[in-house]
Amino acid sequence: MTEVTGADRFQAGAAGVEVEWQLDAIDLRPVERWLAARSSARGAPPNGGATGTPAETHLPVLASVPGLEIVPRAVKRLADVYFDTADWRLGRSGHVLRTRQRAGRFEATLKDLAPPDAGLRRRIEVTEALDSADLGGLGPAGPVGRRVQALAGARALRQVLEVRTRRRPYTLEVHGAGVGEVALDDTVIVAGEERHRIRLQRVEVEVLPAWLESLSPLVERLRHDCGLQPAMLSKFEAGLLGAGLVIPRASDLGPTEISPTSSVTEVAYAVLRKDAASMLAHEPGTRLGEDPEPLHQMRVSTRRMRAALKLFGTVLPVASTRVSEELGWLAGVLGAVRDLDIQLERLEGWTEHLEGRHRQALDELGDLLVSHHTNARETLLEALESRRYERLVASLTSMLDRGGSRRGPASQAGALEVLPELIAARHRDVVKAARRAHRTGIVDDFHRLRIRCKRLRYAIEFTGDLYAADVKRYAKHIAALQDDLGLIQDAETAANRLQTIALGAEGDLLPRATVFAMGMVAERCSAEAASRLGKLPATKQMLNAPGWNKAREVMERRREQAIELTAGAGDAVSSDQAGRPPTAPGSARPALGTRPMQLATRPARRTQPAATTRTRPAATTRTRPAAATRTRPAAATRTEDGGAGAQPAGAAEKTVTVMRRRLAPS
Repeated sequence: MTEVTGADRFQAGAAGVEVEWQLDAIDLRPVERWLAARSSARGAPPNGGATGTPAETHLPVLASVPGLEIVPRAVKRLADVYFDTADWRLGRSGHVLRTRQRAGRFEATLKDLAPPDAGLRRRIEVTEALDSADLGGLGPAGPVGRRVQALAGARALRQVLEVRTRRRPYTLEVHGAGVGEVALDDTVIVAGEERHRIRLQRVEVEVLPAWLESLSPLVERLRHDCGLQPAMLSKFEAGLLGAGLVIPRASDLGPTEISPTSSVTEVAYAVLRKDAASMLAHEPGTRLGEDPEPLHQMRVSTRRMRAALKLFGTVLPVASTRVSEELGWLAGVLGAVRDLDIQLERLEGWTEHLEGRHRQALDELGDLLVSHHTNARETLLEALESRRYERLVASLTSMLDRGGSRRGPASQAGALEVLPELIAARHRDVVKAARRAHRTGIVDDFHRLRIRCKRLRYAIEFTGDLYAADVKRYAKHIAALQDDLGLIQDAETAANRLQTIALGAEGDLLPRATVFAMGMVAERCSAEAASRLGKLPATKQMLNAPGWNKAREVMERRREQAIELTAGAGDAVSSDQAGRPPTAPGSARPALGTRPMQLATRPARRTQPAATTRTRPAATTRTRPAAATRTRPAAATRTEDGGAGAQPAGAAEKTVTVMRRRLAPS
């Protein structure tokens, strides 16, 4: 039988989480002497190093940890090889894959690349035994193999670095139980095609998470006495740096900042770029599946992009329609997993209100939902590996990288002038849906109301910081209402799922006690949905009519300011060209919320009335030569809109008006 050392017991207990200080040393010999002076006499002595003081003259280790001993162990020689795909899928996801050979055994380890805090790293570490150094032995069901397959997909793994270490370990034991390890590593890293060699001398102190606080003073004393410095780079990161290798960052999709002077096109692309970056950033976590939050955020990003593509459709290229359809496909695949995440979270709550025998009967349901979740995740991973997803990402990033058209006044219409009417139109949709839902009392109608609330909330959030607190406050109110309606929908979805299972082919395979318990849970879910519906206030209170009126006033005021600023700038340029003082700003705009069809009848606001505009060229014709008569209107046209070939101010204003009508939803 193989003897299990203190170090082996410690590493077995720490599986899954690594808590480790990494400290750089100029020379390891002072550290050897420091440890030897405080080491227990038992255990294997260090090989080939300073032995320190005799055992009977040991210095105290740490008075605050009774029973703590430092036990020297035999020197180990480690051979590590790091792998990644050609496109750095593991590195871009924040992980590193390593195989290690020691004492004739092989293992594969997957770690995350969490940054250090004063040399201390807390990171996930998962290890799987291998029959050989070949990664082909990683099984799809193994703790490392499953994760690597999810992250790398069908991409082949290639060697990135080779690390060879001579390790002198000391076990930290409390009353004979391993709680940590101090390792003195003399490491050589071989990296790159040119086989660059990098040497590191490092002290690594790994402890069980529960002993972090107790053993921190020991590490701090070791640092101080031996002149150690916190390591800013892991061995893997140091090897990449020495070889000139760089894990590529996420591509820059373009500017995401907006300001009060931004055009509606600039706002559209800024919104889409933010959410596209969020979708891609959460893809690795979605693939890994350790936490449901990345998948949820990736799904939210797809929804927000679809809402933006619909809101700003007339200033986006034709290709955006196809992108929106493909985002809908992706959201559906993500939603299938998300719904089951919610069901599994709710399963525990369902069982709390049941008697013991019914609670046990639901174990079969739990196993069935886990099976559904596994199948849904497999479908999701296949989708993320498909050519269809690659084309979606390529089309989306290409569209965002090119940006919007800069030709014509339509693409340059001010966001503060156009967006308020679009937001008001979304609010009208919400009011209409709320009235219908209250009239029918049908859960599906409240679900449609939730969707419209989401679109209204997104439309407000897209404006960023362009508006004051009243507008943001109303968006938060709508978000809270959306959450309340979501709980109703979740309860109804759960009841429907349980009914579908019980009445379907799967229900025939379940024990009768399980089907009976499922019926009890479904009834409770339906009652929960009905109760929440009954507590919803009337439409005005539910939609916070006073809050909307305040938000509407703010948006109207900001729109008028933007109009005056634009008109003033245009008149100033026109006055400079014509040699006359600037005209007054245009007439007041109608109140926000006016229906789009009425907007088309509003007069132009950037120029004087049409009669004044028409009479000035005529006066000029009588007093100036014919050549001047021909050139002056052209010059005025160029300066009015900021470029040759642009439309006159009145035409530009009409275009903005038409845009409001076309952008507003029907």
